[in-house]
Amino acid sequence: VGDSFVLTCTPKSNITMLTWKISPEVGGPCILGYRADNNLTDRTNCTDSMNWKFRPKQYPALEIRQVGIAHEGNYTCETVATEGNFMDTYYLTVLVPPTLILYCDDHGNPMCKAAAGKPAAQLLWVPESNFTPREEGHDNGTVTVLSKLTANSANMINIICIVSHPAGNQSKSIAC
Repeated sequence: VGDSFVLTCTPKSNITMLTWKISPEVGGPCILGYRADNNLTDRTNCTDSMNWKFRPKQYPALEIRQVGIAHEGNYTCETVATEGNFMDTYYLTVLVPPTLILYCDDHGNPMCKAAAGKPAAQLLWVPESNFTPREEGHDNGTVTVLSKLTANSANMINIICIVSHPAGNQSKSIAC
């Protein structure tokens, strides 16, 4: 989320036409077209965040600026070249890193929250303890995971919550 991302088609020589057909999970389809003979581009139903990226001595690629959850979906590149017609299909999955929040509840128990991540984060406590995380799904596809650590108050010094997520791991410590 928030990064720019570039998708390329399989390189071919003597391309005459290149088309990206985008079918997001949310919203309608988008088509970007490029004709090499007159260097003409066209777009249908595409947001401003999706556009051609022109690079020296290469055919254009698809650039998505400020990637968001709404960009998730199928991306198909159709290439017409002297060697024939070719198709590359990708599925774009957007990762949203959760926000780690660690605090003490009203009873002095450590609470760890991995807020609004996609996919859901995994939580661990150090020192290791038995706990059951609770998940709360949100309308935008993100998930908040909450864990409460209940233990003897003598063991509540330097408690560490570790959040494991494909977009990056985080940890914080607290003394309740």
